[in-house]
Amino acid sequence: MNVRVRMAPSPTGNLHIGTARTALFNWLYAKKYGGTLVLRIEDTDTERSKPEFEKDIIDQLKWLGLTWDEGPVRQSERLHIYEGYLRQLLANGNAYWCNCTKEDLEAKRKNMMEAGIAPKYDGHCRDKKVAEGTNAVIRFVMPERVFSFTDLVRGKIEFNMALAGDIVIAKSIKSPLYNFAVVVDDHEMAITHVIRGEDGIPNTPKQLAIQEALGFKHPHYGHIPLILDADRTKMSKRNSATALKEYADAGYLPEAMVNFLALLGWHPVDDREMFTPIELAEAFSLERVQKAGAVFSLDKLNWMNAHYIKKMTDEEIAIKIGWEPNDMNVRIIALVKSRTQTLKDFETQGAIFFHLPEYNTALLAWKEMATEEISASLRRCADAIGVGHSADIPALGEKYGKGETYWPLRVALSGQKESPSPIELLHVLGKEESLKRIEHALGKLASYA
Repeated sequence: MNVRVRMAPSPTGNLHIGTARTALFNWLYAKKYGGTLVLRIEDTDTERSKPEFEKDIIDQLKWLGLTWDEGPVRQSERLHIYEGYLRQLLANGNAYWCNCTKEDLEAKRKNMMEAGIAPKYDGHCRDKKVAEGTNAVIRFVMPERVFSFTDLVRGKIEFNMALAGDIVIAKSIKSPLYNFAVVVDDHEMAITHVIRGEDGIPNTPKQLAIQEALGFKHPHYGHIPLILDADRTKMSKRNSATALKEYADAGYLPEAMVNFLALLGWHPVDDREMFTPIELAEAFSLERVQKAGAVFSLDKLNWMNAHYIKKMTDEEIAIKIGWEPNDMNVRIIALVKSRTQTLKDFETQGAIFFHLPEYNTALLAWKEMATEEISASLRRCADAIGVGHSADIPALGEKYGKGETYWPLRVALSGQKESPSPIELLHVLGKEESLKRIEHALGKLASYA
């Protein structure tokens, strides 16, 4: 079989992390089987679809390195195609116009619920011959029988569509709704495998019924698990960043994000965790996609991102974060690299090297050292550094106490309680800058006296 799959995001918001994971699974499947990947922009929701969201979707897919073979195809540019198939269903009696009002429908729904009946449309307009018009929608005549399919992830799934009623498939002849448009698109684009989130399962029997009415072949379906927050609820903005762009902006590497997303709901044969995209494609299979929800672990993403950062050269990191790859910057990166999890960490941890510290009494006090003791310690260090013997700092520590020597020097050089060791700071800052900072700290100390 010539495998054809699709990425089908809706431009009603920035690319969601779950949609990105679905796109990745389709990309992996296409790569594994030498298939074709189509990018389809499902923008029939004219009120919520925005050009800036489409741009974000395309930009973020490219950031991940997910390329496509066809597209982007926009549903908004295919309305004439949908119209043709809608008229076909209307002509053969598989669809009809319905002008029931919202008030009528709500009243019927309420009556059914009060009677203990699952609410569905009662077919009121099916035989009324309602004329085409702006106040009417198009309903599909749902066969009242069981539809079943074999899901590539979950096995056999059945739905009794007698409980569904006649569903609306278009708001007008030129305004198709999701379940109809995707059926037409999947047929026209010869899609062989539909790989999507498990929230699409209830739509599948509706789409099977429409395919049957139009004489279309059924594609294979595989529904992957939802991404869950740490509390095992559906991932939401309340608890997590849900837009992929937020992670890109926060300094995560696309290589790490691809590796991380691939393992959200899929497990390789062994316990391996680090893959290149090509290695992922070779190992990927829908048979090893789990049914249960996939928990998003920020700790694991941070660990994985740190791994990829450590594989980069210091010069590559400098260029990546927009720093000139000169000796000073490369020394800074080398010093803080082991302490970083994201590219943004280089900016925050590296900031101490570009500005004089802002000291305060809490930072310049330790173990109840008197101001005079701190000043004396810093002057001893300054004397050693001034004559070019920064290697004497450990000797000073041995003589006067390591804590009493290193702590004031660390704070004088960095302005922080936690930082690289003062010896490492001296190496990066150099003699002149180090002495400048010690004098600056001594001046602050004098003002506290």
